[in-house]
Amino acid sequence: MYLSRVVDQELEHLLTAMGAVVLEGPKACGKTETARQIAASEVRLDIDQNARNAVSIDPSIILEGPTPRLIDEWQIAPVLWNHVRRAVDDRKMPGQFVLTGSAVPRDDETRHTGAARIVRLRMRPMSLYESGHSAGDVSVSRLLQGTPPRAPDPGVTIDLLVERIAAGGWPAFVNQPLASALTAIRAYVDEIRRTDIQRVEGIAHDPERVLMLMRSLARNVATMVSMTTLAEDVGGPDQPLARNSVTSYYDALTRLMVVEDQPAWAPHLRSRSRIRTTPRRHFVDPSLAVATLRATPERLLGDLNYLGFLFESLVVRDLRVYAQASDAQVLHYKDNTDLEVDAIIETADGRWAAFEIKLGTGAIDGAAASLLKFAERIDTKQCGRPQMLGVIVGTGFAYMRPDGVAVVPIGTLGP
Repeated sequence: MYLSRVVDQELEHLLTAMGAVVLEGPKACGKTETARQIAASEVRLDIDQNARNAVSIDPSIILEGPTPRLIDEWQIAPVLWNHVRRAVDDRKMPGQFVLTGSAVPRDDETRHTGAARIVRLRMRPMSLYESGHSAGDVSVSRLLQGTPPRAPDPGVTIDLLVERIAAGGWPAFVNQPLASALTAIRAYVDEIRRTDIQRVEGIAHDPERVLMLMRSLARNVATMVSMTTLAEDVGGPDQPLARNSVTSYYDALTRLMVVEDQPAWAPHLRSRSRIRTTPRRHFVDPSLAVATLRATPERLLGDLNYLGFLFESLVVRDLRVYAQASDAQVLHYKDNTDLEVDAIIETADGRWAAFEIKLGTGAIDGAAASLLKFAERIDTKQCGRPQMLGVIVGTGFAYMRPDGVAVVPIGTLGP
C-alpha cells in the first residue's frame, strides 16, 4: 500500500505549471512509487535493457506515451535531457514528463539549460509524519505564520526515537523488523562505497577510503567538521588523505544525495559578531550514520551525547521535508562567540523561525535562553522579526512558554 508523501502535492502542483519535473533523491527513498501515483505511462531505464538500447538509436522513442510520462532513473542516459527539453518546447503544454533520478550527472556543454521548461524537486526519506510515527498536530507551515503550538503528548518514547533513527525513513523498511532494517541499510552503505560512487564518478575509488570517509562523517554528524579535518581523520595522523581527494569523494556522495549539507544563515546583525559560514554535515537520513558505524539501538542508548547529534540530524531531515512544502529551506547559525542555533527555517518571502534541538526535556531552559539571546542580535529592521522561536525535543507536550519560546516534540511535527 502506498504511503502518502508530503512531496505528492508539490509534484502535482509543479506539473500544472512546468513541462517536466525532475524528482531527485537517494536510492530507495520512494521516488518511483511517488511518480507512479501521477504518471500515465512509464519507462524504467534501470531494469529495461530494451529501453536503454532504444536510447542509443533514437532517444525520442523513449518519450512517446501518455502523459505525464515517467522516465525512471533518467541519469543512466543523460542524453535524454536535451530531448525532453526539446519535446517540452515542441508540445507547449505543462505536465509532460516526470524524470526520477538517484544521482546528479555532471553538467556539460551538451546538456542545455532546462530553465522555464524543467524544474527540480528534491525528495528525501520519509519523515516521522509520513511513516506514521508523528501525529502531525503542529504544522511547520503554521509555525512559520506565527501560530503558537498546542498539542497533547503523542506518546513517543526515547526507545522509539532510537529505533527510528536506526531504521530510518526508507519506505521498504518502515514496517520491517528492526533487525531486518539494520541489515538492509548496512548493505545499502556497502553498495554505495563499492559500486554507486564509482558509477557516478566514472572513475575508480578505493572502497575502503570511501568507507573511512563515511565513518568520519558519521562520527561528526550534525557538526561543522571541515574537509581538512575529514582528510586527517580518513588518512590517519601519519598519512592524511589529500584534501582534494576527500573533496572528490564528498562531491560524489553529494551527487548520490546520501549526504546533504545544512548551509549557514547569514542575517544582518546588530552586534559586531562575525558569522561562521561552514555548513553542518548530515547524511540524508541518520540511519546511514548508524549503519556506517555498525551501531545498534542498544549502543546508541549507551552514548547519549552521540545520540543527541543523531537526534538533531533526524529533526533536520524532517524539517527539510516540511519546510520544502512551504517553499523554505533549513539553515543553521553560529558566530565567533560560539552562539549557535541548530535550525533556521527561512521562506522564499523572507519569513523565518529559529529552533534549538534537544533530545531531553531537561535542556529546554538553557536552549530557550540561548534562542532569546540570539534573537537580540538579529537586526529585525533588515531581517524582520522571527515568526517563531522554539525548542524541538524528543518527548512530551507542545506548548508556549511564558517567555514566548515554543516547545515542540518531534512526534507532533508535520507539514
